[in-house]
Amino acid sequence: MNGLHLLADLQGCRLQQPAMTDASALAALCSAAVAAAGLTEVAVRFHAFEPVRAGEPAGVTGVVLLSESHLAIHTWPELGAVTLDVYVCNVDHDNSDKARALLQTLIDAFVPQQSQVQSVQRGNKHANATIGPNT
Repeated sequence: MNGLHLLADLQGCRLQQPAMTDASALAALCSAAVAAAGLTEVAVRFHAFEPVRAGEPAGVTGVVLLSESHLAIHTWPELGAVTLDVYVCNVDHDNSDKARALLQTLIDAFVPQQSQVQSVQRGNKHANATIGPNT
């Protein structure tokens, strides 16, 4: 279960970006980014929220299941914010560069004024090690 988990919080994103409020546009953007990164899409599910107040923008949430793991994305147009979650498993080979490319493509698409990225190595790199409940 070795893998790389990337998390990004984007602020000051362009509200004019259709993917901020349109589920179809966000799904298309994510699918294209997954393909460009060389990852394998298995399933897609996106949902556009209803505005809290009439005339205000509402966000979108979605997930792209990958044979390598997943991409999750959430937009908050009222805040100009986007959160990204990219996780890839590295069982047969290292998909870390593909995960980084996917994340960067999505960050570039939203043109944030600020971004914070976290990287977490997941799993146990030593196949023979024992993992217990408190390790």
